[in-house]
Parts: sequence; C-alpha cells; structure tokens
Amino acid sequence: MNKPINMTLSKKVIFLLPILVSILSGCVSQPPYDYSALIQSKPRSIVVIPPMNNTVEVNAQYKFLSTISKPLADKGYYVFPVSVIDHFLKENGLPTPAEMNSIPLDKIGEIIGADAVLYVSIDQWGQKFQLISSKAIVGAKLRLVDVKTGAQLWDAKVYAEKASGDGGGGIMGALVAAVVEQVSGSIKDQTVGLSRTANNMAINSHRRGLLDGPYRPVSP
Repeated sequence: MNKPINMTLSKKVIFLLPILVSILSGCVSQPPYDYSALIQSKPRSIVVIPPMNNTVEVNAQYKFLSTISKPLADKGYYVFPVSVIDHFLKENGLPTPAEMNSIPLDKIGEIIGADAVLYVSIDQWGQKFQLISSKAIVGAKLRLVDVKTGAQLWDAKVYAEKASGDGGGGIMGALVAAVVEQVSGSIKDQTVGLSRTANNMAINSHRRGLLDGPYRPVSP
C-alpha cells in the first residue's frame, strides 16, 4: 500500500529539484570584478571620446557628454574638458564620432597626453509616449582603455529608465495625465537627467564601479 505513495513523493522531488537548483544558483554571489589591470595602470587623467551613437536621437552623444565628466571627476580623475576635445578633433579633420573613435592610442597619448581613454557606445536613448503612459530610457556601454598598452582597465553598462502612467482618477485621469505629460515632455527632456543618474550608478557601483582615482578627496 505504501508503494504508490513513495512513487508520488519521488516524482514530486524530481519535479522540484530543478526549481530548487535554480533558486540556489541565483543566491550564489557573482565573482568580484577584476580590477588588476586598473590597479597596475594607475591612470590619473581620462579623455572621453565623443560617443558612438547607435540610436535615432541625433543629439544623444552631446547630451550624454554633458553628464559624464562630473562623476568621473568626483571619483578622483582629471577629465579633459569634453567640449574642448570635441572641438579640437573636429578642427583637426575628424568631424564624426566614428572617425574620432578610430584615432590610434599613441596619437591620443602624444597629442592629448591622457593616461586613459573612455569609449562610449549609446544603444538606447529617447522618450516614448503610449496612450496612457510614457517612458524615457537611457542605455550605453563604457570602456576605459590604457593609452600606452591598449589594455581594457574597466567597463560598465549604463542604464536607467523612468516610466509614468495612471496616477489616479481611473482611465479618464490617466488620459488627461498622458496629454499633460506629452505636452510637458516636449518641453523638458527627461533623458539628460536619466543619463546623469545612470552614469552615477555605474561609476559608483559597489559591486563593479570605477575605483577611486588619485585626486579623490580623503574623507576626514
């Protein structure tokens, strides 16, 4: 009489085992980020090359550039003025980000004198409006490279989104709110603030953020 019960329990255990393994594997912490190249390089200065823009927003790269210098400087690095670098490269026959990103590292070291280069690829940028909601999205990849050796020192994914929808009042309230947001959204660009937030999160991440540079103020 006990055999059917045991068989049922065995089937339940077999069914639940993959789920249990999945849960336990999710609880295992990921290995720490490898900072060995960054520690060995010890860069003091960073030049940010105007980003590669893979979106339909034509001004995404310049909006992004306005938000990247401060978190890098706050981390303790000297950051070459992004507008000056952009103007300098254009004046020297490199009018597009694609051409700027193809500059040999030895030329960057010789002409600009930076210790490291931050390359940026923007993959998501913009604000989308639906019937009763809107969403602003910013997504990019960062890659810090040693000018002398070409070694990758650090990399990160930058992402942030801000969604809004029904704030109360039922469907009519949501429709009214959507109209207001579309009108105000055309005046106030949400992506710049999101980019600032995303860059701060990536650079200051406790798990794999950028290590402090030599000019980081020492806390009292």
